[in-house]
Amino acid sequence: MLRAIVVLLLIVNALFLAWHQGWMSTGAAAPSRLEQQVRPEQLKLLGQKAATQLSKVACVELGPLETDDALRQTTALLTRSGVPNGAWEAQSTASGGTWALATIKMPSKEFQARKEDTYRSARIAFEPLQGFPDEQPTLVLSRHDSEAAAQAALDGMSKRNYKGLRVLRLQAPTQHTTLRLPRVDGLQLARLDAVANPPWGANRKSCEVAAASPAGALVASAPAVGASGAPATK
Repeated sequence: MLRAIVVLLLIVNALFLAWHQGWMSTGAAAPSRLEQQVRPEQLKLLGQKAATQLSKVACVELGPLETDDALRQTTALLTRSGVPNGAWEAQSTASGGTWALATIKMPSKEFQARKEDTYRSARIAFEPLQGFPDEQPTLVLSRHDSEAAAQAALDGMSKRNYKGLRVLRLQAPTQHTTLRLPRVDGLQLARLDAVANPPWGANRKSCEVAAASPAGALVASAPAVGASGAPATK
């Protein structure tokens, strides 16, 4: 009998210790769960102007952006302005470049004069090359959208016994990217407009606002509300 009482007391003491240390907690108040709860003290009420801006929706296009660095800077600014990743669409367009059928760099004024007289006699149009100081003086006979087309023109002139010609690249092929933001609110747009010297420069234009998805419309129409009835942000 005495042994049973001792065992019972040990069990009671063990249960009390477990309860006191929180070992018997269901986990509802675990720190990780508490951290996931909304904290009212971190909410702040929006002013009427901000609430009005938040309700406005616009579509904008930024670009074309001509370099990878400009694209990286723009996406970083979008993130800092509160535009979530994936809320914009990247549209890329390629420029094929420009090649010319041109003379070699002419060694003297006399050589240039003879070339010009030859082309005038054959009624072949030409113009001085512009924008390439290291290639002066040079005459341009024709411009082409591809290197192959310029090479074909050179082959044709070679068959007619015209010498001293070459294919010269005037502009390298480039790829431009335009970022389309189909739905941005007024607050996000105001932050973007406030950026000094943006990487997209003056290349910002409006576009047609995309229709909101049902889920997105529900979220947008149900902001947090403070005690005064004004929308609140976290």
